[in-house]
Amino acid sequence: MNAKTMKAFTFKRYGKSPESGFDNVGYPVINADEILVKVHAAGLNPIDNIIPTGIFKPVLHFKLPATLGSDLSGVVISVGSRVTRFTPGDEIFASIFDRGTGSLAEFAAVPESAAAMKPANLDFVQAASLPMVSLTSWQALTERARLQAGQKVFIPAGSGGIGSFAIQLAKHLGAKVGTTTSSGNVEWVSRLGADEVVDYKKQQFEKVMSGYDIVLGTVRGDSIEKSTQILNFGGKIVSLTGPLDTAFARARGLNALLRFVFGLMSRKIIRLTKKRGLTYSFLFVRPDGNQLNQIGKLIEAEQIKPVIDKVFPFAEAREALAYLAQGHAKGKVVVKIQD
Repeated sequence: MNAKTMKAFTFKRYGKSPESGFDNVGYPVINADEILVKVHAAGLNPIDNIIPTGIFKPVLHFKLPATLGSDLSGVVISVGSRVTRFTPGDEIFASIFDRGTGSLAEFAAVPESAAAMKPANLDFVQAASLPMVSLTSWQALTERARLQAGQKVFIPAGSGGIGSFAIQLAKHLGAKVGTTTSSGNVEWVSRLGADEVVDYKKQQFEKVMSGYDIVLGTVRGDSIEKSTQILNFGGKIVSLTGPLDTAFARARGLNALLRFVFGLMSRKIIRLTKKRGLTYSFLFVRPDGNQLNQIGKLIEAEQIKPVIDKVFPFAEAREALAYLAQGHAKGKVVVKIQD
């Protein structure tokens, strides 16, 4: 038994009162293909607030109490016997999403395959802001949507964590970008690279936009259904917020009942997209150190810049999550673990 403990921000149960807070938990024990990282900063994502509600309980498996958070940056303390790419002292960044453990802790076990060297021109806070939003944007635009230069992509909520990164990546890939934001952020998202900006407080995007090839679903609610109206025939919707679909259930190896349930959940949007000659799919990000490495090179070349709204000390992790939940952050919210 490992008697060493560390401080972590955990939740104890699913539902309306998850009993989240600081806990002394067991020090991570690494496997042969993992690295032990002293966490310097942890980037927060909306899913960190969703996980304790239990919505993703059939899909994401945590042993309770579980540490929250997915994104981290830090220093390698030790490496497993099969690790070849990292040595103690290396500065890395990674996503440990979907591992059943989190990054809001003093130390974390990180699969070698999920980590990349921290871009040299970033500090730990900036690096920790990147993994999930950059990997999600990369996988959605390059793998799933196969975005080509000259195509038009709609990325709603352009001032949010995903939006502020995805706009920059889409521009780097040669696309024309449309987005929505509130009045105060119109000029700011234009500077990020958006070509067409709709102030959602004044106009409905589906009434003024047209001729798009790809929609990145970043907003909950009926925005996905409305976005079918702005797409060309053959257009693609890649949703990051749901509804979950049968293809996702199959890819996760989920049982027949869950495949049926997810099929029901996505039935309306799939019927609507088919009728209009479009395709719909739900994307669940996967950690990928090789992709992070490529993203790191774009960051070092200053093709893309991290966007950070607010940094909280570790002692205020609860306040950081509450601030993120308000949904008004311009860019990312990061928790600084080490002073």
